[in-house]
Amino acid sequence: MSFQEYLKYLTRLFVQYVETPKEERRRQKHPREAWSTRWFGAIPMSIKLFWRK
Repeated sequence: MSFQEYLKYLTRLFVQYVETPKEERRRQKHPREAWSTRWFGAIPMSIKLFWRK
Protein backbone atom coordinates (compact mmCIF):
# COMPACT_ATOMS: atom_id res chain seq x y z
CA MET A 1 0.00 0.00 0.00
CA SER A 2 1.47 3.29 -1.03
CA PHE A 3 1.44 6.38 1.11
CA GLN A 4 -1.22 8.01 -1.08
CA GLU A 5 -3.57 5.03 -0.73
CA TYR A 6 -3.02 4.98 3.02
CA LEU A 7 -3.73 8.70 3.25
CA LYS A 8 -6.95 8.25 1.26
CA TYR A 9 -7.97 5.42 3.57
CA LEU A 10 -7.35 7.49 6.70
CA THR A 11 -9.18 10.46 5.22
CA ARG A 12 -12.18 8.28 4.37
CA LEU A 13 -12.27 6.87 7.92
CA PHE A 14 -12.02 10.35 9.42
CA VAL A 15 -14.81 11.75 7.24
CA GLN A 16 -17.01 8.76 8.06
CA TYR A 17 -16.37 9.32 11.78
CA VAL A 18 -17.15 13.05 11.59
CA GLU A 19 -20.33 12.52 9.58
CA THR A 20 -21.89 10.05 12.03
CA PRO A 21 -24.02 11.66 14.75
CA LYS A 22 -22.64 11.70 18.29
CA GLU A 23 -25.45 9.55 19.70
CA GLU A 24 -24.85 6.85 17.12
CA ARG A 25 -21.13 6.81 17.89
CA ARG A 26 -21.89 6.38 21.58
CA ARG A 27 -24.23 3.47 20.83
CA GLN A 28 -21.57 1.77 18.72
CA LYS A 29 -19.02 1.60 21.54
CA HIS A 30 -18.64 -1.87 22.95
CA PRO A 31 -18.21 -2.44 26.68
CA ARG A 32 -14.71 -3.43 27.70
CA GLU A 33 -14.09 -6.95 28.82
CA ALA A 34 -12.83 -7.68 32.33
CA TRP A 35 -9.10 -7.26 32.86
CA SER A 36 -8.71 -10.91 33.89
CA THR A 37 -10.25 -12.10 30.63
CA ARG A 38 -8.24 -9.57 28.66
CA TRP A 39 -4.92 -10.66 30.17
CA PHE A 40 -5.46 -14.37 30.74
CA GLY A 41 -8.17 -15.43 28.29
CA ALA A 42 -10.96 -17.84 29.19
CA ILE A 43 -9.14 -19.54 32.08
CA PRO A 44 -10.37 -17.16 34.84
CA MET A 45 -13.92 -17.40 33.52
CA SER A 46 -13.83 -21.20 33.53
CA ILE A 47 -12.48 -21.22 37.10
CA LYS A 48 -15.27 -18.88 38.22
CA LEU A 49 -17.89 -21.12 36.61
CA PHE A 50 -16.33 -24.18 38.23
CA TRP A 51 -16.40 -22.61 41.71
CA ARG A 52 -20.03 -21.44 41.36
CA LYS A 53 -21.26 -25.02 40.90
